[in-house]
Amino acid sequence: MTYATDDKTKKSVQTFQQFDVDTQLGLLWFGYKDIKDQLQPANETSAQDTAEALFNQIQSLSKEEQLQAQRDIASRANNDISGAYSSLSSSGKLDLWLRLAQGMDKGTVIQVPSDYELPAETKDFADMIKQLDFEQRIDFMRSAVVEMGAK
Repeated sequence: MTYATDDKTKKSVQTFQQFDVDTQLGLLWFGYKDIKDQLQPANETSAQDTAEALFNQIQSLSKEEQLQAQRDIASRANNDISGAYSSLSSSGKLDLWLRLAQGMDKGTVIQVPSDYELPAETKDFADMIKQLDFEQRIDFMRSAVVEMGAK
């Protein structure tokens, strides 16, 4: 299921899915940093509650386990956390990634190393994303994260 509604956004999602898991996680992080001041989450309460429960489970893990949980979700691993993620609504999935990014900002979730740089092959992709308007970026993010989780 995709939420991308125009060709530029659809192409962005297809390109994103071709990157390795750690690059996808880095791109989600930098994408969050780029739009976080414009975000005003207003998901339905049930989506927030289920996303919060999974977030709390991930947050309670060691830093290494937190990273592995994110990798497992992004790589569609067949385990409990990735399976729980799969059961979230699309709004819940987006909400979880927002909570993870906010946790990274606060230091309660493992952070991207301060010296981390995206691979050179992501430059064209990042430039393509920067050309999307805010709503297209949200559509891109939702489309990218809805495909994650155990299948």
